[in-house]
Amino acid sequence: MLRLYAILATVVLAIGLGAMWLLTRGGSDDKFAQCRSSQIAGGSATIGGPFELVNSKGEAVTDKDVITEPTLIYFGYTFCPDVCPFDMSRNAEAIDLLAQRGQSVTPMFISIDPDRDTPEVLGDYAFNLHERMIALTGSPEQVKAASKAYKTYYKAHDKSDEYYLVDHSTFTYLVTPEDGFLEFFKRDDTAEQMADKVGCFLDQI
Repeated sequence: MLRLYAILATVVLAIGLGAMWLLTRGGSDDKFAQCRSSQIAGGSATIGGPFELVNSKGEAVTDKDVITEPTLIYFGYTFCPDVCPFDMSRNAEAIDLLAQRGQSVTPMFISIDPDRDTPEVLGDYAFNLHERMIALTGSPEQVKAASKAYKTYYKAHDKSDEYYLVDHSTFTYLVTPEDGFLEFFKRDDTAEQMADKVGCFLDQI
């Protein structure tokens, strides 16, 4: 009887270890699992998707036109006094660090203030931040649709004041044309941390 219990215990242990291996390694089809640090409610497939906007040349573009390689996307506005310039400068620095490592990533800025951020304004803004930056605007409806796809938040203050501010979320999103949304970064992530994390994802592609 004791021998039978011992055999049963061994079988149960083996099954348990096998299940743990499947859960932690063999059972996951997420090739980026080792790179992920964020948990998304509903999964990463709930963030991102198609959009139609206007580039700094006034041309209508879709997500497929502009996301042609790994891309860091940020939603902000050019009149933003402090948060956006800091975040975009950090993103540009991360892009340059990745370039030094032989990894190409595009910085992208999507305006959530289409009333003031015309294509011309965005063109100057992007040029001053990074030579490879893609800046996009659009109609209020187009901007709202893009923001909704990426689950971002924005709300303008009283627009009767020409210097009105816009409250908005400040995440940066890593997106690739093949896999869509992969990861988001918060304001306290440094350029070095971003470069390391993005590099991890790119190594798995």
